[in-house]
Order: sequence, then C-alpha cells, then structure tokens
Amino acid sequence: MKKIVIAGSASLSEKIGEWKGFWESQGYDVINYPVQISPESFLDEYPKVHADFFRDITKADTLFVMNEDKNGISGYLWAQTFAEMAFGVARNLLWGDKKLEISLLKMPDKNVQSYEEIERWLKFGWIRLYEADGTAMR
Repeated sequence: MKKIVIAGSASLSEKIGEWKGFWESQGYDVINYPVQISPESFLDEYPKVHADFFRDITKADTLFVMNEDKNGISGYLWAQTFAEMAFGVARNLLWGDKKLEISLLKMPDKNVQSYEEIERWLKFGWIRLYEADGTAMR
C-alpha cells in the first residue's frame, strides 16, 4: 500500500478530513496530516508534531500539498507548508533512490511569497499539479 502525507493548513480541518477520506478510498495509507495543537500545550507539542511530520515525509511515497483557498487567497500556501514541500524536494535531490512524488493541489495566487519558486520547481519537474481526473496521481 502506498503511503501519503497530506500537508496544508491545520485550520482547514474539514478539508483535511475530506482529502484524508479521498486518499484512503484510493488505496493510500495516510500516515500523517495537519493537526491543530491546543493553545495551552502549543509550546510543548509543536516541536514533536513537526519532527514527526518531517520524519513521516521521509517514509512516504507521496506528499500531497492541500493548498486550498483561505483568507481570500487562491491556493493558500504559508511558510510551514512551503518548508514541508522544500524538505520533500531536498529529499529527492539528495536521496534519489526512492523518489517522493510531490503533488500541489493548485497553483497558488501570484501574491503568495513562494509563487516564483513553485513555478521554477514545476518547470524542473520536481513537483507537479494535482490532476483531478479520477485516476488520482497515476
């Protein structure tokens, strides 16, 4: 069974649940996805949550970047999610023996800080845009 990690904004819990269910229905094992951390324990939990997330990216076959629209921004992509994508790209560049497929839900708005880098990565073939054609990342 292929393993997938879903990256994106933890505040979009409903969308995360929808995508998690979708990938499971496609036969993927969803090994990690964004979770909200309670404000009371944020400083204690944040380092472990992120270490586990990056560790699971190294175990995954696919990194799906769920950059849904948020705050009036099409293809919302903030710093943490970009860092997770960059980690996946670096993994592929350094350890090419097991390629991680990195799929971005949609092209972000040109106002997103990482827009130009994402454009470049698409041209290099390091990431790809998700194709919602029913075959789910052939």
